[in-house]
Amino acid sequence: MDERRILLAVFLMFVFFYVYSTFIVKPVPRPRTPQAASNAQPAAPPAAVQTAPQGAEASPAPRPPAATVVGERAERTITIDTRVVRAVFTNRGGELVSWRLKQYFDDKKQPLELVTKDVPGGAPRPFTLRTEDPEVTARLDEALFQASDESSVVDGTKRPVHLAFDYQDEAGLRAHKDFVFEPGSYIVQFDATVSQGDRTFNPTMVWGPGLGDAATSAETSRYLQKPEAIFFRDGSVQRVPATTLTPDKCQGARTDTGCAWESDFRFAGVDDHYFVSAVLPKGKLRVDYQPVAVQVPGPSSQGLWETVLAALGLGSPASTTPKIATTELVSYTAKVSHTTPGMRVFAGPKDFDVLAAADPQMVRVINFGMFSMLAVPLLRALKSINGYVGNYGWSIIILTILINAAMFPLRHKSMVSMKKMQKIQPLVKAIQDRYSKLKATDPARQKMNVEVMGLYKEHGVNPASGCLPMLLTMPVLFAFYAMLGQAIEVRGAPFALWLRDLSRYDPYYVLPVLMGLTMLWQQKMTPSSVDPAQQKMMMFMPIMFTFFFLWAPSGLALYFLLSNLLAIGQQYVTNNLIAPAPARAPRPTGGRRGKGNTE
Repeated sequence: MDERRILLAVFLMFVFFYVYSTFIVKPVPRPRTPQAASNAQPAAPPAAVQTAPQGAEASPAPRPPAATVVGERAERTITIDTRVVRAVFTNRGGELVSWRLKQYFDDKKQPLELVTKDVPGGAPRPFTLRTEDPEVTARLDEALFQASDESSVVDGTKRPVHLAFDYQDEAGLRAHKDFVFEPGSYIVQFDATVSQGDRTFNPTMVWGPGLGDAATSAETSRYLQKPEAIFFRDGSVQRVPATTLTPDKCQGARTDTGCAWESDFRFAGVDDHYFVSAVLPKGKLRVDYQPVAVQVPGPSSQGLWETVLAALGLGSPASTTPKIATTELVSYTAKVSHTTPGMRVFAGPKDFDVLAAADPQMVRVINFGMFSMLAVPLLRALKSINGYVGNYGWSIIILTILINAAMFPLRHKSMVSMKKMQKIQPLVKAIQDRYSKLKATDPARQKMNVEVMGLYKEHGVNPASGCLPMLLTMPVLFAFYAMLGQAIEVRGAPFALWLRDLSRYDPYYVLPVLMGLTMLWQQKMTPSSVDPAQQKMMMFMPIMFTFFFLWAPSGLALYFLLSNLLAIGQQYVTNNLIAPAPARAPRPTGGRRGKGNTE
């Protein structure tokens, strides 16, 4: 029985393969031999093998590239060395390969790179040109331009450097790129012209994904601003995060890949926490943005507890292999009106003086927030102190002491008032208890307010004098916070011991923990007239602030720690200056006392 089934299965398989090979699979024609092909007469070209989509026209066969008239035979690079920048260009397309800032460094202590590397999808390099004709654009990308300087390295530390790229082919395509570098500037003067025969193109300059420092940094603190679009128009700065630059969330003109805006911009580009790349046009500008996702080294896999054990010598920092994280960069292209050619391109630090030299409105890229009017003088004071001290950690300490000294009278007045309020609080509570059974709408309850105000007047206490002086000091404190959080001067600035970079969090969390302890100490010794239950709730504030500052820049934690210590010292001084005089009980007003009423 089994043998019959096997024979039947083999027979059916044979029938299946015979039918399939005979009626379904078409025979493949044998290729002609080279000799037969040479003797055959030329025939009409066959139809395209791949089926084109319905309604779409068949793309023409690519034409062979035209011979080069003006250009170079081999690809090479030209390096421009100025006092602040090392720029590397390639003659292939006349594009920027590298833009390193000599005065700022990455995690490997190398000059910081602002050109994004290893971006998937073959993203364009800065100063790539695009035209209305895709074929011309592709030809410009691959063309070997002739550079005006034959040297591989050009010294621009003492004199301006002019670098030009030219290309021309037999098809009449002409392209010219012009760059001018100043010795101590982060600005490039850029101009480009493209034409073919009698046709003149209006080229678009592409910067590509930016900025390069965000694609290489392992720092992922929430205190650091991620790359985003930024432009200045109509007297204000507008910032657009990368997550809202997709066509479905676009706030401007939607494109296939992102968003676009067109206006008389003062500047437009991309910035992150410490650096910016922007175009400063001479006329109307169209700028297109799109988000670009790249993989970057993430934070160390070593957690807080492992770090503490390693710091105490009880653990091994073996699990420090960096993770791979994904971050969103922003790519942008800039198209200037053909009637006003030429533009300036800034790619450098968000240093207040450097930005002001480029354009007075460029300082707005530093995101000081609503406290910019106070943050700018504080920044100038910090830089001035550092000119004498030479260490930004000690400069922060000195400036914090000076600010607290200036606010000493206001804080002293506030503390004295709070101390007096604390002394008479039992008397205020006694008055409130006598009226506690009255409804809030009872006219007799107004007498309670009269008695309380009389008590304040008798003891010389002003309820507003405790809060108002403290409120006056708050803008200065917030401005100092905003200034330290944005100042590029503290980036990479060492202080002492294990604090090697004030712009990054304390690796051993010493400053945040000390800050939380001093905050708790300050709350316990500060006079308060609030309810005991509310006082217990306030004790959670130091815990919350400690958690928030675990990954805050260590310069901020240093500032808040020192401010707490100075406030504690001032509280001790105030307590010793105020004599502990007991408050006298107020004389009750006449009238009946039943159910808490008075008449």
